[in-house]
Amino acid sequence: MKFILDNWMILSVALASGGMLLWPTLMGGGAGALSAAAAVQLINREKAVVIDICEASEFATGHVGGAKNIPLSQLEEKLPSLVKNKGVPLILVCQSGARSGRATAIAKKLGYEKAQSLSGGLAAWRTANLPVEKS
Repeated sequence: MKFILDNWMILSVALASGGMLLWPTLMGGGAGALSAAAAVQLINREKAVVIDICEASEFATGHVGGAKNIPLSQLEEKLPSLVKNKGVPLILVCQSGARSGRATAIAKKLGYEKAQSLSGGLAAWRTANLPVEKS
């Protein structure tokens, strides 16, 4: 206890820096996450397929142009029939980027090694002033 009281400043700095290192991972910006600009480049250069994992009602209110809708609950069953080439890059999108991290793990488990999540989701896409379609 004496050590903690004598070194409280050092311990608080260590805890704060550890928290700052973990923050991007906890907020969905960890490994496998793309920025909106990187996603556009991947779509244009490598013909990446955009999969929106939102529910149909969310998808109808707005989605990335050309995105295909597979709700997260159905991803494991429907992804192999929709995207047959497992070598093509996949960009998984949801509203905020929280669910797409789970979807990326599912896609990689199915053999889609180039699956990535859009960091920040559709909200980040809109913030970058990129086109959104409605259906």
